Amino acid sequence: MTTDALPRTLHVDCDGIDIAAEVRGDGPPVLLLHGYPETRAMWSEVAARLAHDHTVIAADLRGYGDSAAPEGEVYAKRDMAADQLALMLSLGFDRFAVIGHDRGARVGHRLALDHPERVSSLAVLDIVPTLHMFENVDRTMASAYFHWFFLARPGGMPEKLITADPATWLRSRFAGRGAGDGDFIPAAYDEYERCFDPATIRASCADYRAAASIDLEHDRADRAAGRRVGAPVLALWGADGYVGTNFDVLGVWRDYADDLRGAPIAAGHYLAEEAPEATAEAVEAFLAEVAA
Repeated sequence: MTTDALPRTLHVDCDGIDIAAEVRGDGPPVLLLHGYPETRAMWSEVAARLAHDHTVIAADLRGYGDSAAPEGEVYAKRDMAADQLALMLSLGFDRFAVIGHDRGARVGHRLALDHPERVSSLAVLDIVPTLHMFENVDRTMASAYFHWFFLARPGGMPEKLITADPATWLRSRFAGRGAGDGDFIPAAYDEYERCFDPATIRASCADYRAAASIDLEHDRADRAAGRRVGAPVLALWGADGYVGTNFDVLGVWRDYADDLRGAPIAAGHYLAEEAPEATAEAVEAFLAEVAA
């Protein structure tokens, strides 16, 4: 099996949206989806380890990294999930595991709901479902996740304010969100800064506007119809982060998934970068369990 080979970078036309990805390793396929304001680079250490036994595909979401950032309000998680399904099918994988962090976990959740025959298992890192978040807003959540409400504002205001000083905004997304005191600046920060251009700023605001509107409509329709994730689900969360200290993570996810397990990781929000070894170990054990 391939363990040391450099990842192969590719671009795939996914129904008119160019999606960038890196592929490495050999074995059962695993799709890795990043969070905000990151790119596929967040998975560097975890991907290298998973590639010992898996074909690992780390993709940039629509609007992020080196993927296309189409204009308009076209960032429903349903559409972003469809991009990733098209990517995997183009690579010859018709059934695969999905590991997502932050926004990528929300895309993975939607992918597992919309295409249950394609998703063999799902790991969600440091989130509870979007619908639960919006239906349980309190002062603590509004303070810790103020960017959800700011970025979702219509009319271009957040885009204008962020583009006035993108470096300060980008750095603020990591400050205070790691475990311990002071700023957490990930190893891939320069890559995030490279990709945080006006197109990404515009697209990411549209992503958050979708989360506060059309995504909730889709989530409520699923709840009304009794649709839940049937694939095995692993929930991991940062023991020191907002999610881990403010939610009964497994208790929440039991309302959304049939086959659930999970555990905290000694980290803040950015599990895969703060604690890559522990995160990779937990994911590897999960993938081995569900494959047995």
